[in-house]
Amino acid sequence: MRKIWLLGLTTVSFGIPLLFKLHSSISVVPTVPPSPPKTIRYEQRTLPQSIVHILSIPTDSQFVVTPAISPKVATVQQFAQQYQAKAILNAGFFDPVNQKSTSYVVISGREVGNPKDNERLVNNPSLKPYFSKIFNRAEFRRYQCGDTVTYDIVLHNESPLAGCQLLDAVGGGPGLLPEITSEQEGFVDKSNGRDAIGTNQPSSRSAVGITDDGNIVLLMVAQKPNVRLAKSGMTLSELADFMKTLGVKKAMNLDGGSSSSLYYNGKTVYGKLNIVRKPIQRPVKSVLLVQEN
Repeated sequence: MRKIWLLGLTTVSFGIPLLFKLHSSISVVPTVPPSPPKTIRYEQRTLPQSIVHILSIPTDSQFVVTPAISPKVATVQQFAQQYQAKAILNAGFFDPVNQKSTSYVVISGREVGNPKDNERLVNNPSLKPYFSKIFNRAEFRRYQCGDTVTYDIVLHNESPLAGCQLLDAVGGGPGLLPEITSEQEGFVDKSNGRDAIGTNQPSSRSAVGITDDGNIVLLMVAQKPNVRLAKSGMTLSELADFMKTLGVKKAMNLDGGSSSSLYYNGKTVYGKLNIVRKPIQRPVKSVLLVQEN
């Protein structure tokens, strides 16, 4: 009888702590709330010579950045009404006379804009020495890589990423980061003083960039009404330096000057001012849309 009593005591002694420990482990499991959805962040910075409008789009948000092109030029606000986009930035270069694109545009894998189709460009004798560079300028690309969407900025002739499908692309130029490629893309020719977009003159500017973690930055530099117009805005090197401060690692310039315009959340801002300091509302050919996926 004594041996049986000791065995029962042992069972009870070890059983009670075991049950208590099991109960404790269940009761202290914390409830982890779901992470809030990542969304667009808008910022406006007032600098001595310009006002900078900045949109940051997280790469893992519900938004995608894609190009759009219009048969006829239209304002970014008109693009917004057509596409119901959250934000829009002007994008590629175009000829305001014939309203044809002078930048490549690809949408859903199909080329819808080709500078070689612009007869005023290809028949311009002063531009022929630069054709190899004009037709190989920087472009902003969107890829489908398996289940992942990836963005990049490369020269037009560069092959798509291995194992990825090119979805969209829109040309601009020159590249800003990691270096300015204005000479390599034919915007500047120091041998004859050519400077097609006033790289060293302050002006309104538009640009797109990609951070190290894949976030997209859309940026529009507007002139300030209280600054002399010839001094208002940014040069290309100032634009590149500013984008570095935002953590951008790859960036390219877009059509600027009177084309610089940004639509966000129902409001439109224009970058270039006329002689009486009023914004110039110039329609454009192509844009970058920010839409819900």
